[in-house]
Amino acid sequence: MIAVIVLAYVTLARLVEMQVARVNTARLLAHGGHEVAGGHYPLIIAMHVGWLASLWWLAPGRAVVPGWLAVFVLLQPVRVWVMAALGPRWTSRIIVMPGETLVRTGPYRFLAHPNYAVVVAEVASLPLAFGLWGVALAFSLTNAVMLTIRIRAENAALLPLR
Repeated sequence: MIAVIVLAYVTLARLVEMQVARVNTARLLAHGGHEVAGGHYPLIIAMHVGWLASLWWLAPGRAVVPGWLAVFVLLQPVRVWVMAALGPRWTSRIIVMPGETLVRTGPYRFLAHPNYAVVVAEVASLPLAFGLWGVALAFSLTNAVMLTIRIRAENAALLPLR
């Protein structure tokens, strides 16, 4: 039962986030922003959908590992903090706004890519919260490859703003 509640929360949260990302992306593009390195974006979406689908398939009915579930729960306010720091500039794509400067408030004071740190921890901790170490390992490795591509592209795109 706990798995279904947690997975329903994660699914709803991701759907809301994707809607916020769509709205913000459209606004940024309408105001002169441009997308960079969009070719890998469908792969990132596929990886996240696969991760969530595997959890829906495997987690219900499994025992909960409280420590890992606590890690996942504690990551949620950090995710919100990241989104709040970027405000209307938060999107799931790499959008560059000419004339803007990098955000250096909130968690961006401490890390260049706090959102990716949260994603890394979530991709591992949620499957581990249900004892699914194979899911955690497989999707963590896949995510590492994706983030290597993504962070290189983002860093290159944002270099002129530094």
